[in-house]
Amino acid sequence: MLDFTRYEIITFDCYGTLINWETGILSALHSILQAHSKPMDDSTILKLYGDFEQRSESGPFQPYRDVLSSVVRQFGDELGFKPTAEEFQSVPNSLANWKPWPDTVAALRKLKSRFRLAILSNIDDDLFASTRPKLEVEFDEVITAQQAQAYKPSLKLFELALSRINAPAHRVLHVGQSIYHDVIPAQSLGLATVWVNRPSARPNVGAVKAANATPDLTVTSLAELADFALAD
Repeated sequence: MLDFTRYEIITFDCYGTLINWETGILSALHSILQAHSKPMDDSTILKLYGDFEQRSESGPFQPYRDVLSSVVRQFGDELGFKPTAEEFQSVPNSLANWKPWPDTVAALRKLKSRFRLAILSNIDDDLFASTRPKLEVEFDEVITAQQAQAYKPSLKLFELALSRINAPAHRVLHVGQSIYHDVIPAQSLGLATVWVNRPSARPNVGAVKAANATPDLTVTSLAELADFALAD
């Protein structure tokens, strides 16, 4: 068990960890695939999504809205159909409607009573602005891929965060749903990590690239994390 008294700030991945992004992704992509008579099961969609997103993020930096549109294009390339102009925008446009996990808001409020909180997300500033009111707490810092001009697992986001949150690495706890995007890079900079292993159609992986690492703590929900953090 982690000694939570060591930490003064908790940094959170947002989409997947705080926001139920799989439901949002799957809803938008199922609509596109059904329109082109290309039905596919949830697990396969998430596997392809993770592969396509990583491919888009590994090249020259582009806004996340464009990454999501690129994912739609790659589904078309993979399955042999041409998305419409509306379909190219349907996934990024759906993001404003993606909802928090049921335990997110209450857990954040509990954690806010003891820790500073920050967001560290592969997102555009304007897209996060549509999500922020749904989380119902005030974050001390918000660090985005747009600000860093790079996507996790690039260390640039984490380095930008450490430069802005005014706390040494050993006083920072990073919480994320992705081993690949969050646990591995955070650990490489000396941050303690919590893996939130959320329910998924692709268990233990979700809509990201599969990777292996050992987080300092594994929980299945943010509520579980809050209970541990405020237990003493």
